Amino acid sequence: MSQKAEAIIINPKHIGSSFNSFLSENLTEEEIKVIHAKAKLLGEIIAARQELQLTQKKLEAMSGIKQPMIAKIENGNVNPSLDSLLRLLVSMGKTIKVVPI
Repeated sequence: MSQKAEAIIINPKHIGSSFNSFLSENLTEEEIKVIHAKAKLLGEIIAARQELQLTQKKLEAMSGIKQPMIAKIENGNVNPSLDSLLRLLVSMGKTIKVVPI
């Protein structure tokens, strides 16, 4: 484990502090931007699925991606491939657009 990761895990000074201050004290600005961009993308995927009133199981049938993997993707527990993201999005009539942060 890196020293940075160890500091994040065992540093008790963050108990009771805000999540944003925790991030800014332990991560670079670029790392924070990536976290926010990932959260926004995952939120958009979940919103698209819910807007279409799809269960994860129905999305599995449409995209070919297994429901447990869809759950992991939506929870941010895995880093899906671009192919997997596009399979999910295209099956819901969506795509990815590159825009300024």
